[in-house]
Amino acid sequence: MTTDTNNRMNLTAGGASVLVALTLVSIKVWALAQTSSLSVAASLVDSAMDLMVSLGAMAAMFYAAKPADEDHAFGHSSAEDLAALGQSLFILISAAVIAWAGVNRLLSPGTVTLASETDGILALALSMGLTAALVVWQGYVARKTKSKIVAADRLHYLADLIPGIGAIISLWASHEFGLMSLDSVVALGAAAMLVVGSVKIGKSAWDALMDRRADPEIIAGVERIAGSWPGVHGFHDIKTRTAGSRVFIQIHIELDGNQPLRQAHDIGAALRRAILAEYPQAEVIIHKDVARLTH
Repeated sequence: MTTDTNNRMNLTAGGASVLVALTLVSIKVWALAQTSSLSVAASLVDSAMDLMVSLGAMAAMFYAAKPADEDHAFGHSSAEDLAALGQSLFILISAAVIAWAGVNRLLSPGTVTLASETDGILALALSMGLTAALVVWQGYVARKTKSKIVAADRLHYLADLIPGIGAIISLWASHEFGLMSLDSVVALGAAAMLVVGSVKIGKSAWDALMDRRADPEIIAGVERIAGSWPGVHGFHDIKTRTAGSRVFIQIHIELDGNQPLRQAHDIGAALRRAILAEYPQAEVIIHKDVARLTH
């Protein structure tokens, strides 16, 4: 599959993600107005978060693809991390508001009556159907293109199915048994999930902005490839960092100093291609040192 084809498929998945998220937000705004349900509000915030993430992913696909320039020698992919950090803060604030409303409603001496539960259930069921269809399509694209951005976006929507189920259960219980308090309990659970998700996103973005090393599995994979590569007598000083969906890798390899320059270059170039084949999201720089050979 060519790079252009991969880019088209990724952008198609990104566009579908934005369209579905916008539709879900519209449906849940209507459902919230009809039901006054906190669990629906939590699901709405989750969908609003997904819309932001999807827009960020689309922007990242375009912006991160820009070539390096004089002012940005390592490219522009750190914009993904800045956006993710802002998103995580927004999610934390939203989760706090939902949790406060849920606790306040549970402790309130008055009784809160939900309305139009059936309409809310139908709206959420439609939302979950759209979400499930998007998850299937994104899974297909991620398998074909190996896109980390599409795969990550898919995980967001996959996780959204759980709060949606909780909101449907709370509306059903309110309609059938008058258990209005369950709505607040579900909202608190959804708020907790939002906090966990936002902390995870924020930590990942912060680590990238602070030049934290890449995933240890990636480092181990690079070591495995370099350690068994023909003509490489050793390696050292592996340095890695992440920026958005990109991984930057530097490695020093030890070569026979008596061989022709062209041969040494070919060994390094072939090793770089092998690492990129395993980790296509990487930027790889290979330094060549003279090995101390014993005869």
